[in-house]
Amino acid sequence: MPKILLVEDDRDLAGLLMRFLNSEGYTVSYASGQSDGMRIFNENVFDCVLLDISLKDGSGYSVCAAIKAISDTPVIFITASADEACTVAGFEIGADDYIGKPFGTRELLARMKNVMRRCQRTSPLLQCGNVVIDSAKGIVLKNGTEIVLSALEYRLLLVFFSNKNQLLSRDRLAEELWSLTKEFVSDNTLSVYIRRLRERIEDDPHDPHLIITVRGLGYKAVDG
Repeated sequence: MPKILLVEDDRDLAGLLMRFLNSEGYTVSYASGQSDGMRIFNENVFDCVLLDISLKDGSGYSVCAAIKAISDTPVIFITASADEACTVAGFEIGADDYIGKPFGTRELLARMKNVMRRCQRTSPLLQCGNVVIDSAKGIVLKNGTEIVLSALEYRLLLVFFSNKNQLLSRDRLAEELWSLTKEFVSDNTLSVYIRRLRERIEDDPHDPHLIITVRGLGYKAVDG
């Protein structure tokens, strides 16, 4: 059963969409604002995000940018701000589609199915060495056996594997963690998360071959 995250500050519209999507066989999680939306996203794996631009405690643009920095989950903006500038801004930060209010529920459903097919067709798997992320299922496999990661470890691994062979600075990784937790990430905290991730995925965490240290610069995910 596909899982949808709906982030919408209009509770009447949210209720209507939830009832409709439930009747079509979807499981819907709801948030009215940016903070709750990101918290729910970080704790679950979704097939699609429906996202309003104007939220009670932030911006849909910020939510979309944070999601796209760590995940390939498709995002559809649903908003009354349907002018060209807003549409272009949404696509520039990674939105997969855009539908202006008012809209028909059947049109929304068709757009959802389209972006979910497109995203699943392009890149459901990310791999480094003997470790594979199946983003469609939200699981991580090592030598074909599933390994258990916390939600934050999973998101951090997605950042590494989505940027394979690219140098990621400690500042960049700290920013990614901040976007997930909204809490200050110290240098020591980042080191702890890197160590925990290596303990989960490396054959020898003391001699890592998948997430390597580039001394003085940061880290890089490689094929080992």
